[in-house]
Amino acid sequence: MTEHVGISGEESIYQDSDTDTGRSVVRIAAVAALGGLLFGYDSAVINGAVSAIRDQFSIGPTALGFAVAAVLLGAAAGAMSAGRIADRYGRLLVMKVAAVVFFVSAFGAGLAPNVWVFVVFRVIGGFGVGIASVIAPAYIAEISPARIRGRLGSLQQLAIVCGIFLSLLVDYLLASAAGSSEDILWLNLPAWRWMFIAMAVPSLCYGLLALTIPESPRYLVARHRIPEARKVLTMLLGEKNLEITIDRIRRTLEQEKEPSWRDLKRPGGGVVPIVWVGLALSVFQQAVGINVIFYYSNVLWQAVGFDESDSFVITVITSVVNIVTTLVAIALVDRIGRKPLLLIGSAGMSVTLGTMAVIFGTAPIGADGTPHLEGAAGPIALIAANLFVVAFGMSWGPVVWVLLGEMFPNRIRAAALSLAAAGQWVANWVITVSFPSLKDISLGLSYGIYATCAVLSFVFVSLWVRETKGVTLEDMRDDVGGRRAATR
Repeated sequence: MTEHVGISGEESIYQDSDTDTGRSVVRIAAVAALGGLLFGYDSAVINGAVSAIRDQFSIGPTALGFAVAAVLLGAAAGAMSAGRIADRYGRLLVMKVAAVVFFVSAFGAGLAPNVWVFVVFRVIGGFGVGIASVIAPAYIAEISPARIRGRLGSLQQLAIVCGIFLSLLVDYLLASAAGSSEDILWLNLPAWRWMFIAMAVPSLCYGLLALTIPESPRYLVARHRIPEARKVLTMLLGEKNLEITIDRIRRTLEQEKEPSWRDLKRPGGGVVPIVWVGLALSVFQQAVGINVIFYYSNVLWQAVGFDESDSFVITVITSVVNIVTTLVAIALVDRIGRKPLLLIGSAGMSVTLGTMAVIFGTAPIGADGTPHLEGAAGPIALIAANLFVVAFGMSWGPVVWVLLGEMFPNRIRAAALSLAAAGQWVANWVITVSFPSLKDISLGLSYGIYATCAVLSFVFVSLWVRETKGVTLEDMRDDVGGRRAATR
């Protein structure tokens, strides 16, 4: 049976000459990207509650890993469903559904009486994460001029890292107010429960802001709602080239067919080579262990001798570093290119992860069975961890999302993006579930594995990733290699 996939990776409907300042497009794209803020918040809010959840529900490392990773199961389902819902009912409706899902999961997870109810509501929240991961990039791509497509596409990653920062800051403030994440804060509820309940506030803001932006002109034309499409395009472009733009959308829609997994096959058999490149990029992005930092950093630093308060502070600082480096990537992605940023990031991650592997692997084991960082080892580990986030944040974080949105030829883009996104969620789930057990075996081993993946990512990009800076979507090829595609 043919499986249909989502709408991610739509090409811009505008020529560069259609826009003047682009301010309207930037404002609308920024609002749409706020779904990424909830994406980041819901993904990282678990960080401050990991140890409290473990103690509250008396669960071991395997069950703890599953509880933390449950959000990723819902994310995979949401990502696969969002496209079809958006094509049928519109992009704005999907954004509003995501806001409602986040709102419900905030109270459900925060008030869960046992770990299994907690897992169910985390899966529900993950469904919202998956929706947000698809609809924001797709909507932004549909309204973005090619000359700023990379920067506007990077807004999604910026919103994600801002959401991560916001959730970790809220975790820190609530835990500090209560005394610890397990102490009672308000209404006889411990602080860790309020960490999840607090997500209701940005969920409500996202839902209200979604009411202030227009429906995608592409969707309106596809639904033969031409007067509405004309009104939206007039707001974005003025009267300039209005009918030409509408006609361009019509022609593009007429040429399209419903995407399916069959699009990924070559006539002679096998999968189109560029699809494997996209899938590998997605897997490597997660395999270097970045989400261990944002899901488990509190218990990680507590495991090597820091108290809970210091661990919260370290985690918040790391999230700020992540925001700053993402801004650097947005500034550079359309200037120096995608491939150079990935290579620089891979090199930096290899060095920093290798340093952490050596420090954790050689640290003396205390009477409690955990490694203790003595002397300069603690500061070096902290510096290495934050430099790892720098290396990732200015490269693999935003750049992979940009590449996945533009590296595939038009005829396979939607199907290839869906497969790559699925690979990303699966890899994220594996890393997240496995870390608690790996940590109990050896932190040095854990970071040694992530460092090895970083080294392999450098080799992979060098050999098989092609630069796409300045290449039109129509000129993307389905072969692989380090050669640059033809520019127009």
